[in-house]
Order: sequence, then structure tokens, then C-alpha cells
Amino acid sequence: MSGIPDFKNLVFKDTSFANLMNKRIYNILLIATKYDAFMLEDDGRVDEQIFNEYTSLSLRYPPRFTQVTNEEEALTELKKKNYELIICMPNMDSRDIFAAAKEIKIHYPEIPIVVLTPFSKEVSKRVEGEDLSAIDYVFSWLGNSELLLAIIKLIEDKMNARDDVDSVGVQIILLVEDSVRFYSSALPHLYKFVLEQSQEFSKEALNEHQRTLRMRGRPKIKLARNYEEAVRIFDQYRDNILGIISDMSFMHEGVKDPYAGYKFGQYVRKTGLIIPFVLESSESSNKVYAEELNASFIDKNSKSYPQDLRKKIMQRFGFGDFLIINPETRKEIMRIKDLKDLQRKIFEIPDNSLVYHLSRNHFSRFFFSRAMFPPAVILKDVDVSDYKDMDEARQLIFDLIVQYRRMKNSGIVAVFQKDRFDEYSNFARIGEGSLGGKGRGLAFIGTMVKRYPNWSKDNFEINIPRTVVICTDIFDEFMETNELYPLALSDADDDTILKYFLRASLPARLIEDLMAFFEVIKSPIAIRSSSLLEDSHYQPFAGIYATYMVPKLEDKYEMLRTLSDAIKAVYASVFYKDSKAYMTATSNLIDQEKMAVVLQEVVGTKYNNRFYPTFSGVARSLNFYPIGNEKAEDGIANIALGLGKYIVDGGLTLRFSPRHPHNILQMSSMDYALRETQTRFYALDLENLADQFSIDDAFNLLKLSLKEADQDGSLKFITSTYDPYDQIIRDGYYPGGRKIISFVNILQHDVFPLAETLSAVLQTGQEEMGRPIEIEFAVNLDPSDPRKAIFYLLQVRPIVDNKEVINEDLRNVPNESTILSSTSVLGHGIDKEVHDIIYVKSGSFNSSNNQLIAYEIEKMNRKFTDEKKNYVLVGPGRWGSSDTWLGIPVKWPHISNARVIVESGLENYRIDPSQGTHFFQNLTSFGVGYFTVNPFKQDGWFDEDFLNKQPAVEETQYLRHVRFDSPIVVKMDGKNSLGVVMKPAETV
Repeated sequence: MSGIPDFKNLVFKDTSFANLMNKRIYNILLIATKYDAFMLEDDGRVDEQIFNEYTSLSLRYPPRFTQVTNEEEALTELKKKNYELIICMPNMDSRDIFAAAKEIKIHYPEIPIVVLTPFSKEVSKRVEGEDLSAIDYVFSWLGNSELLLAIIKLIEDKMNARDDVDSVGVQIILLVEDSVRFYSSALPHLYKFVLEQSQEFSKEALNEHQRTLRMRGRPKIKLARNYEEAVRIFDQYRDNILGIISDMSFMHEGVKDPYAGYKFGQYVRKTGLIIPFVLESSESSNKVYAEELNASFIDKNSKSYPQDLRKKIMQRFGFGDFLIINPETRKEIMRIKDLKDLQRKIFEIPDNSLVYHLSRNHFSRFFFSRAMFPPAVILKDVDVSDYKDMDEARQLIFDLIVQYRRMKNSGIVAVFQKDRFDEYSNFARIGEGSLGGKGRGLAFIGTMVKRYPNWSKDNFEINIPRTVVICTDIFDEFMETNELYPLALSDADDDTILKYFLRASLPARLIEDLMAFFEVIKSPIAIRSSSLLEDSHYQPFAGIYATYMVPKLEDKYEMLRTLSDAIKAVYASVFYKDSKAYMTATSNLIDQEKMAVVLQEVVGTKYNNRFYPTFSGVARSLNFYPIGNEKAEDGIANIALGLGKYIVDGGLTLRFSPRHPHNILQMSSMDYALRETQTRFYALDLENLADQFSIDDAFNLLKLSLKEADQDGSLKFITSTYDPYDQIIRDGYYPGGRKIISFVNILQHDVFPLAETLSAVLQTGQEEMGRPIEIEFAVNLDPSDPRKAIFYLLQVRPIVDNKEVINEDLRNVPNESTILSSTSVLGHGIDKEVHDIIYVKSGSFNSSNNQLIAYEIEKMNRKFTDEKKNYVLVGPGRWGSSDTWLGIPVKWPHISNARVIVESGLENYRIDPSQGTHFFQNLTSFGVGYFTVNPFKQDGWFDEDFLNKQPAVEETQYLRHVRFDSPIVVKMDGKNSLGVVMKPAETV
């Protein structure tokens, strides 16, 4: 009887459990721009996540966020009210963020201060040079709301660990890691895992009291960032450590010690305590040290790092699984993960194993441990000898599970309620995870439209299309239940990955919700990727993943199949070759990438068998190519007939500054208007029912000529007409004559206030985001009244704007000192680390070879990726154009190591610079310089002769790669659109 716990002690322990986690964070002061605050509070639904956890802990007041934008407001707020945590989300443009933290710490030394910042190279350098004495923790922020929850829990665990361990022996998980990027990635995984375990128990609990017991008793997580801190925490809690996860290399006695993790492991092992130890390292050769310590080893470079970590914790730290064993051999036959798993596997358990586990009350313990009392009580009283046939026992367990689950699931309310989603619904979410980048942006626009009703005019309504976001947790469930990670992370080609994803099954709970969605949506549906990293502040992933469009079908089941396939195809695009290359190029971990999917009404009108809007557009609050009296801050817009894909693919669009709508370069001469305006457009093919989805997300789009739009009657209000007899262009639509997409009625004659609206949206959006922005939009005219139009905002994302100051006037740099000089430059700053230049040889250039040149550049770029070096890239025409006659059709990952990209015109090959594409979005996000030079008309300078005289590292039929011993210094003055690439010191 000695092994059976005394009942009175259990009651006493119940009371102790209820007294755990006494110190809480009630008020959080957030120092951030309005947009950053919105991302935390509205999209991340941190309030809601924390509220759910708090109610499950029988606590009434979850933390409240108070947002301020600067130090003065923060100090004023701190005088008024008590705060337990301060979170700074610095706009890295401002210089005084760390000074502000110091000032606050002087007055309020006891309040922890946490800095959340995107960790780009520039930010890392900045942080290294700062005095961080006032900062308790620095975290890398990529828009993952789970990180915020982890930060709050980490600080609360720090506040409560001592008392809770002393009180009931709560366990500690110790994480030893000094890399900000890595602990910012690992902590949310750890907390998600630990909270999931306790959340599982709380879901199954029958009352609040049981829920409190389970949740409050969860293990605490402690973070150590150097050897001394790790030893101190270990010594303090050595009898209550559930497990240790340690990096191999971190600070020890003030210097970086590549074997610190091994030494710490030896220290732990010398105590004689049996503690699970997981050693992590970026160098797989360190596995031998893990083996010596009898520790698990995880390669930090592994693409499946979060899965590896989760697996090791499950295996080593004693979480959750019910192991079914063969009583004779003691070997594991199967493991039961949760209630559903038991329901699935109960009929597969052999008789002898079932008798063994039932007779020892293992089943009832499985239920009791999860606070599932009704089945636990019944199973505890079961006597195995009552059953002649073990199938009866299996059936009893099965029936108990079914009955319990029915009872447990009654009254659960989904966020997306199919019976409430109607024609008045505008934005809903399915799932509990993040909305992803695009979803966040859309939600943010939705709030802005509501806040600024004066944007809409009588005849010009502003809105967002009806939208439903399938959140990132559905993606996780899809990937895990279909066991797709091994294939997805392999080197399989894109077609194979797509084929396996299309074969997989979406979670069953999605089906009815999707059916309800069809009832309401009357137009085609766009299925857009919305990943966590996509459109994050400092490294937008614009255009890397897929966007599909599907027509609205009368047959619901055919519609369901098409939409499901499109969702799966978007999921698959996360793991395509280009996406993986992009992840490598941006030093991102694939574990930080999760996919939400935005389902959105396609804006447009049906014309027979095709569907498209009157026009689409992309607008930016910063114009990197101002002309005439335009200023950079006046913004820029590109608009085109039909679907927006035409714009992001780099097609010919109409370009104008919203503050100068009458100043349209393309309409400045007849020759220019005829040559440089749109001739093709994209529409959705309503008859292509997508029997088989393709990796090309445009497989069911039609690229049509203007004649077909003319037949549809969609050109009437957006064109001018060229009269070949009189050799003039007439404003407006006239029968006969070539139609020119000039938008003359809208921009010159103000049929509706497009320019004014764009200007207002860009200015307000920039103010609210605290940084320059880009928007995507579509406008549909009312066919019965062309003066009525609806302006739909489809997307908003930040443009990264690096404010490094250039003090010298680059106009004074003599050409003889430079390889390149340009007066049309995108980019800021000085780069002193580039030694290489790759250029397309102008002598042998022919645009018919552009595709071959793209392949050669991709090969060369791969070497630079391996060497972690950058280069300057020079070539004629538009880089990244999907039209191979207009330029070299490289994709971003194929030139990801270029530090400066130069569009160099030739006498016989004059292509105007491109702008507004996803390609440009990626250039700006990395601070890549973009030069336009046309030496044949004295616009800029390119000394190709100088390069031809240098020895080549590599030379192909079309390219030369030259490397210098000294750097070729790049200087870019983005404000004045000037830039130079200097000749290396040894050649001048």
C-alpha cells in the first residue's frame, strides 16, 4: 500500500496547485508604430490567445496592451499606471531606441524591458555595437504572434519559478542558447509544445478547477544565454529539471567558447543526476560530444529543425505518449498519442497487451492524467476476468471514447460560423493560427477603411473584397496528418511535390465551411498565399509563392474539388525549388515559414467565358524614379486593364504619380504612346475547370489582346483612340482606330477621383505603418453607370527604406574613377565589401539569347551563394521581365547575391526601366542597388572597355566575371537618385 498516494495529501496538493503562478503580467507597455501595434494586437490576436489561456487558469484579467510611440509618452504612461513588462518595437530608422530603454530603466529598474526587432544584417550589426545593459531580452521578430506569447510566459516563468518549484515541485526545462535568431525561433516552439500539452488536458477537463490544476502545473522554461547563467540556473533547480536543451557554442568567461555546451553537459553529468540532455549545434561533427554525454543531438542547420526538436522532447522529456508493449518481450508495439489515436488503434491492440495494460489500470491512468474522469472512473472498476472475449473490452473503451468526445465537443463555437457567414460578412478566419503576411495586411486595410470613411466619395466606394483566411494552424495540421514534411523538405522537383500535395487530404472540418463560403460568394475566387514571412517588414517575400484563381461553378462538389486543389497547390508552393533558394538567400529557417491561405472574391465582371476587372494597379508611397516636377515622396502608381498579374509580371502599364495625374510620360508623344502602352491583358478563363493543377499558377489565365477587350465592351471608359488618317490620338473611345490604354477619362477628366484616393491611402497608410508602403488594388466600373466605380484594396505591405546617409555629392565623382555611374538609381548607402562584377558582353548580345543568359547567371549566382559573397550585375534590358524580348528573364533567387543590378541600354536595344513589380519589391527589401544607364545617349556611364582589359575569373559565350583584389565601392544616394560603382584602388 506504500506506493498509493494518501488521499488527504492529494487534496492538499490540489490547493497548492491552485496557488501556482501567482505573479502575473497584467499590463504591457508597447512602444511601437500604430501598424506594429496592430500586427501584435489585432492580427496576432494575442489578446484573444492570452484571454483563452487566462480563462482556463481561472484568472479574470488577461494582460492589457497600452501603445505609445516614443520615450516621452512611455514615461508619462509609466507615471500613471503600473506596468509589469515593456516591449519596444523599434523602427530601426530611429537612433535613440537603446538610449530610451536606458532612461526608462533608470526610473523603473524592476520592470523587464524586451526589444522586438526584425534581425536583418544591418540590425545585427547595430545591436552588436549597442550597450544593452538596460534590455532584459532581445528577440527577432518576423510577425509570428506565438513569439509574443512565449515572451510573456518566459518572463512570468522567471517571476514564479522559485515559488512554484518549492511549492509542488513544478519541473523546469532549461534552454541554453545565445543566438537571438535561434532562441526567438526555439522558444515559441517550446512554449507551443508545453502549452499544447496542458491545453490538451484543459480541453478534456470537465470543470474549471481541473483545468487550473493541469495548466498551472505545466513545466516552466528558463533561458540561459551564457555558461555561467546556465550553471546558476542548473544549481538552483537541479532536483526539478525535466530536461536541458543546450547549444554547443556560447559565451564562457566572457569569450565565445565553441565547446561550452559540452563542458556544461559534463558539469551536469558529474552530479550523477539522470537528466535528459539535448545538444544542438550548427556543426554536425559535434555529434560525438553528444554521444559521449549520452545526449540527443540536433543539427541546427536541418530544415526540419522544429520537428527534430519536438521529437527529441517527446522522446526524452517524458511527455505524453502511452506506450503499448508486448508483456513477454517488453518491446513497444505501438504508441498512443492522444484520445483520437486511442480510438483509432484500440482494435489493433493484441489480446495479451490489452489484458496486461487493463489489469494494471494503465488505461484509466491514461484518462486520469488527461483529466478525463468519466471514462477513467468506469475503466478503473473494470475487472479483466469479467470479459471472456477481449473484443468486448475493446468495444467498451471505444464506446466510452465516442460518448466522451460527443459530450466534450458539444457547444464548441468556431470563429468562422457557416450559418452566420452571409453577404454582409467581409472578413472571417478559419482556424486559430496566424493570418500570415497578406492576411495581416488585409485585416489592417479593413480597419483603415473603417477609420477613414471620408476616403469613399458618392460615386467611388472604397472597400476590400469579401475575404476568408484559412489560418496557419490548418497548414500545420495538413502537413502533419498527411506526413508531407519528409517529401516537402527533400530535393524532389516541383511537379513531384505538387503531385503529392494534391493527393493529400485537407482537414475534414474545412469542407463544410468551404461549402458555406460558396453559398455567399457569387464571383470567382482567388486563392492567395499568406505566409508568415511574406510581406514581413524587412524582407518581403512578395511573389515567391503561388496565387491561383478558380471560376465559380454551379456544381458544389466540383467547386469544392477545385478550391481544395488550389489550397493544396498554394501549400505546395512553400516547398518549391525557388522558394527554398529564396529561404537560403534570406538566411531564414524553413520552420519560421508557415502558410495561411486567403480566399478572396475576384474583383471584376464576367464577359462571356472570361472574367477581369476594369483595371488593376500597384502604388507606392515612395517614387524611386521621379520625373519632371515629381518628388520621391509624391508616390507612384502603375495601372493596367485586367488582372494585376500583368503588372507584377512587368508588363507595359500606365505610370503616373497620384499627385501629378496629368503628367504622364507615356502619353507625352504619339510615338511613345503607340509603343509604350499596354497591348495585352490577363483575364480568368471561366471554362478551364482545372482538371489538374499546375505549378504554374497562371495555367487558367488568358493573355489576350486589346481587340478582345474591345469586343467585351470593357475599354470604353479607359482608352484614347489613335486616328491613323489624321495621325493624332483623340481622348476617349471612338469606333475604328487603334485603342490606347490611357485612362484619360479617369486621370485627365476626373470621372472619378482615383488619383486623389490613391494619394490619401498612400499617405495615411505610410503614417500608420511608420514606413513607406506599397498597395495593390483593383477598380471595377459599374457597366450601367461608368461614373460609379468600386475601388478595392487588395494588399498593403511595407517598402524597406534604409536611411544610411551619403554626405558627398556623387555628381562630383569623375567618370574616370568609376566603372559605373548613374543618375537613375534605386537604393541607399555604401557597400565596401563587393569585389566582383558580372556583365553581359555587349559585343555579342542578342535578345533572342536572353533565356540562355538567364541560365548562365543562375549557375554563377549559385557559386556566390556557396561562397557567401556579393557581386555587381550588369546587362541590357529589363531584369526579371517575363517577356524575354524585353530583358533577361531571371527570377529573384537566381540573382539573389547581386548587391547592385544594372539595366544598361544599348544603341540598338533601348528598353525603359521597369518598376512596380514583385521583383522590385525584393530588390528594395534587401537594399540592393538598381542602376539604369544609357551611355549611348550620355545618360550615365559604363566603362566596359576597362572591364574587358581585366582577366576573367570565368567567361562564357555571353558573360564575363571579373574579380578585383580591392573592393569596388558602391555608393548610392537614393534621395537624389544618384549612384556610382568605384574602380578598385589598385587600378586607379
